[in-house]
Amino acid sequence: MILSAIYHRMSEQYCYPLDSEQLVINIKTGYDIDEVWIIWGDPYDAGIMGGSEHWSGKREEIYFKKRLKDHIWWTTTLRPEYKRCKYYFEIHSGDECMYLFEDGFLTEDEMNMDGKMLSYFIMPWMNPADVCKTPAWVNDTVWYQIFPERFCNGDKSIDPENVLPWQTGKVGMKDFYGGDIRGIRDKIPYLKDLGITGIYLNPIFESKSNHKYNTRDYKKVDPHFGTNDDLRKLVDEAHEAGIRVMLDAVFNHTGADHPMWQDVLSKGQESEYADWYMVNKWPIEQGRDTRDGRYYSFAFAEYMPKLNTNNPAVQDYLLDIVKFWIETFDIDGLRFDVGNEVSHSFLKALRYMTGRMKDDFYLLGEIWHDSISWLHGDEYDSVMNYPLSTAIADFWVYKNRGRETFEYDINRCFTMYYSQVNDVLFNLLDSHDTNRLLEKAGHNIDIFYQQLAVLFTMPGSPCIYYGTEVAMDGTYDPDCRRCMPWDEIDSGKKDPELGEMKKLIAMRKTLQSCKSRNFHFPNDVPQERVISYIKIGDNESIQVYLNCEEKDVQIDVRDFGEVLYSRKWMADSLESGTLGANGILILRTSKTC
Repeated sequence: MILSAIYHRMSEQYCYPLDSEQLVINIKTGYDIDEVWIIWGDPYDAGIMGGSEHWSGKREEIYFKKRLKDHIWWTTTLRPEYKRCKYYFEIHSGDECMYLFEDGFLTEDEMNMDGKMLSYFIMPWMNPADVCKTPAWVNDTVWYQIFPERFCNGDKSIDPENVLPWQTGKVGMKDFYGGDIRGIRDKIPYLKDLGITGIYLNPIFESKSNHKYNTRDYKKVDPHFGTNDDLRKLVDEAHEAGIRVMLDAVFNHTGADHPMWQDVLSKGQESEYADWYMVNKWPIEQGRDTRDGRYYSFAFAEYMPKLNTNNPAVQDYLLDIVKFWIETFDIDGLRFDVGNEVSHSFLKALRYMTGRMKDDFYLLGEIWHDSISWLHGDEYDSVMNYPLSTAIADFWVYKNRGRETFEYDINRCFTMYYSQVNDVLFNLLDSHDTNRLLEKAGHNIDIFYQQLAVLFTMPGSPCIYYGTEVAMDGTYDPDCRRCMPWDEIDSGKKDPELGEMKKLIAMRKTLQSCKSRNFHFPNDVPQERVISYIKIGDNESIQVYLNCEEKDVQIDVRDFGEVLYSRKWMADSLESGTLGANGILILRTSKTC
């Protein structure tokens, strides 16, 4: 038995209350392990006798598991009657058996040694106030990300002086095309018809740049986008259409023209805001990047000085801004730019405040890596699930890999956090910070839709980057921020692409199994690059097949019901059919395991 491959601790995603009744317990082992049992019960089942009591719990096998690259993830859900739980593990590998306690592994003889005090794992109390709670509506939401400057120009009277004619080709880093809030409002019927139920807006407050991540005034909509009244009307009209609205909170840094930073530049250490930023060398010199460390900034961008979010005065300032946004605009959530560099203390204060202003408010962090430190239920609800987008893309990048690598990578993404966090993860395949999905797919439209099929059948909350619904092209920033091709859309040229996206969105919204966190990989087709997985829902289950081979494959469909979505599928009979190379087949199924 490879003991070094076995891991459990009574914290984080290994042991946590799902709600006030259910306790989730996970343990990770190597592939040499055949069985895992948990022995559990109430810590006080044997009474309180100064340590001389003999405690024994219920012995239950842990059946559910997910395969990771080098480990197996075993999971079970318990219902402790008195909200307390004491437990240990019994682990089998062939004829060998070991017992895992908090202080390590024991043989049966060691466990039963006279005088040995056993160090059980203890969940002392499932306090309802400490349960990680996430907004239920997010799992049902299909998001649409809008980069406002490039989405739609609805009011030419507020265009920047150097505005360029609207076009659909490559764009420059500093180009302006006149997109605005009026244009977004005009397209709400388009978004509703597409099936969108949530809008995520990149920054809209006053800033010199086209991207608006260098804020000058957090309480004033940028004049080239419109007014505060325009933003309120946008939120109201979106709500009337059944669409939630999430704004971008750029609190890691300000713009260089922010009045507070200008005061610091002017007055130096005598400025009342000197400790609002992170200045390491006085006087502050300008005219080059910040690699010399004279002050901290976003990346090394001189024009984005970093706020000191540890400072209570800065925290109060930012909390007041969020309060203003909620009260003035009635927004439903915030996405935090550079969310892993904002202080934990500020985020805890923010969570406390927003939870009392709007108990289902959604807090999303832009974090590209393992984010468990921010996802205990007292800071963010969720993060942008870039690990999932990487896991999906990698299978098509590495064309020599078998489908088990796809299974491992997907399972990793959904064993990193609590189940309730998995329900509201912000899943995306492209964004304003990445190359476009079409380019990621090698401009193969079939692979493009294969990856979207995965996105729409994963737990969490899927997001479409504006233009992805019409297979918009683009490489990395700034090319991923092209203008929306409204002429082509309005002329009907993009109807086939829109039709495909509408089918996927409708399937996602209609079938609870698409949103379910319960899935597994039966690998029931012989070919190594045919992905197959079952999503198990409360009302139905579905099976997804993706043919990533270079040739057609036969699929046995005798145990399935209707075809829910397909591309390059040809039914040969009631029992089987042919799925073409890069094809998709999603079926309703009666299978549950």
